[in-house]
Amino acid sequence: MTNKLITTAYNAFNARDIDAALATMTPNVRWPKAWEGDFVTGYDEIRDYWTRQWSEINPKVDPETITQLPNGRTEVTVHQVVKDLAGSIVFDGYVKHIFTITDNRIAAMEIAQIPENADL
Repeated sequence: MTNKLITTAYNAFNARDIDAALATMTPNVRWPKAWEGDFVTGYDEIRDYWTRQWSEINPKVDPETITQLPNGRTEVTVHQVVKDLAGSIVFDGYVKHIFTITDNRIAAMEIAQIPENADL
């Protein structure tokens, strides 16, 4: 069930379907503002953040592996390609997203860097 939830969330994000993405989350979800720094909380703040983000960059984030961690959280290794609005690549690489899932909805997400020497 967690894999389907995660895949649904990424597909909605990549389609810029904010309502479908938010439907995978708890109302008080805590979400990182990777483009600006810090975090936002709740649907309205995420909507505002993503709207600003997509007016400046065009990110596409595809999950590569989904792993259940011993602490109950879910780790997703993603391939992230970020382009500016002219189509030039700003970032093309891998990062880890760590999710807290509550009642089959995303309650929080954090971003972790992958060491350069890591095997993917």
